[in-house]
Amino acid sequence: MPSFDIVSQVDRQEVKNAVDQTNKEVQNRFDFKGSDARVEQNELVLTVFADDEFKLGQVMDVLRGRLAKRNVDTRSLEPGTIEKISGDKVKRAVTVKVGIPQEKAKQIQKLVKDAKLKVAPSIQGDAVRISGAKKDDLQAAIQLVRKSVSDLPLQFINFRD
Repeated sequence: MPSFDIVSQVDRQEVKNAVDQTNKEVQNRFDFKGSDARVEQNELVLTVFADDEFKLGQVMDVLRGRLAKRNVDTRSLEPGTIEKISGDKVKRAVTVKVGIPQEKAKQIQKLVKDAKLKVAPSIQGDAVRISGAKKDDLQAAIQLVRKSVSDLPLQFINFRD
């Protein structure tokens, strides 16, 4: 029975490369000379440090640009709150979201069922599997999900006959 999976993932190596490029650019930029602006990575949690909130925004812009150039969807970033460290220095934790949250998976499942396509959606952990008798039905389901879900970066993988 033909099927495919809907997932939300990021390439961890590309995220690491983007963080390294961001740090290199921030060190070389004139407006950051003498400042303690940097990005640290711990698995899927990035911590952005800067001297003030304006510079923090600048570092975040550089990070988003570098991630976009490396084909990492910036919708997968979830910025936390800005915390004061010492004096004017601030930091912000940014989580890289991986996987489809349970409530979003249920919305996708309901969306596909309500479309009356001849496919069967099922939730498999942090992915949604769609199976059906015909490839055309599966491709219609892909188009429906692509058109309807725009707040989460989705990939369609494991397309099997």
